[in-house]
Amino acid sequence: MTALDKKVAFKIYLYLGALFITSLVVSNLIFQKFFYWQPFGNVTIFGAPLFEISVGILPYPITFLITDLISEIYGKKKANQIVVAGIFASFFSMGIVLLANYVPAIKASPIDDATFNSVFALSPLAVLASMIAYLLAQFVDIQIYHFWKKITQGRHLWLRNNFSTFLSQFIDTFTVVSLLCVFKVLPWNLFYGLVVSGFIFKIIIAFIDTPFLYFFVYLFRKRFKLVINQEIDLEA
Repeated sequence: MTALDKKVAFKIYLYLGALFITSLVVSNLIFQKFFYWQPFGNVTIFGAPLFEISVGILPYPITFLITDLISEIYGKKKANQIVVAGIFASFFSMGIVLLANYVPAIKASPIDDATFNSVFALSPLAVLASMIAYLLAQFVDIQIYHFWKKITQGRHLWLRNNFSTFLSQFIDTFTVVSLLCVFKVLPWNLFYGLVVSGFIFKIIIAFIDTPFLYFFVYLFRKRFKLVINQEIDLEA
């Protein structure tokens, strides 16, 4: 690989990292709004409507697509670095939110303290719950992805993409909803419905993102002339 190719590859890695971190931080900031997505008619799970979910779930699957793409092209180490950077960015953003929440609004402020608090007051608890779940889920996702990559010798991309995502998304959904209920951010009567709805929604998204992963991996391999199972070493 030429020096120019490595420079381009590094720049793409930075952009992927930026998309990953933005998706993660935004999902933590907007989680308090819930919506009802029901394309299959009136279906309930454990008494709760299927796909009654937080808008925070919308950008979240993007993070797993990006870590799978980075794992495939740049390797396990670079994927783990992005995960750690995302955790740092989330806690840092919540520190700014806490500071903004502490500063009193003036009378002429378009957003008063009560409105601001109603939107952002629960965010630190949500981030704590989300980060614990996220940390477990992402590292499980990366470990399983590379386990299957080694077993299949870089073939059957759909297998490692979906198998790693399915388990990691269940861990993420179960853990974050459990902690939000423990912290009394959400009532326990919503627990089963939110876990099942969130998990099924993420599974659907995982199936949908598989062709995109194939497409982006194809572009990378064509641009950088990579063979199956070959990774770009940015540190060499």
